[in-house]
Amino acid sequence: MHLNPYGEYAVLLAASLVNDWPTNRAGIIDRTRTFGMTMRFPTHTGDHFAVRAVLDEWLAVVDANSADTRAMLLNHSMATVAAYPRLTDHDGEGWHLHYRDDGQRLPEVLRAVIGVGTSLHLVTRGMHRLGRCAGEPCTQVIVDTTRNGRQRYCSVRCANRAAVRRHRDRASRQ
Repeated sequence: MHLNPYGEYAVLLAASLVNDWPTNRAGIIDRTRTFGMTMRFPTHTGDHFAVRAVLDEWLAVVDANSADTRAMLLNHSMATVAAYPRLTDHDGEGWHLHYRDDGQRLPEVLRAVIGVGTSLHLVTRGMHRLGRCAGEPCTQVIVDTTRNGRQRYCSVRCANRAAVRRHRDRASRQ
């Protein structure tokens, strides 16, 4: 049995979507494929808007100021899509575990997958391993998958800008 790696890929999918929001539903589907989701989603009008609402709800978890608040927000989100875990072999891709009901719309599937994935990421790597880039004015979401758990910037560019800013501040005070 293949156990879905919901932790890392799901939270990275969520960050990818909020950091670079697709212009339409097809863009969301393409992104889910890039991050390893293979299932087909029935088309519904309003999916693009509804997925954005799911991600805005997830951003509250990203921006939470404590582990307790993160846990409360994630638990609430996951309770709204509660389904028992199930074995499935959809499309003959091999047996694996799903944490959602069959036949759900794209927004509900993403709420379940991202909620479980974010929870697994935080409890296995640390509740502090999700946040925003420390390089002002950047607001990109960071999913810390580093070995030491100290990622603060979304990119080398933001890290370099912050270092230059700190250097100039020190130089101006001397």
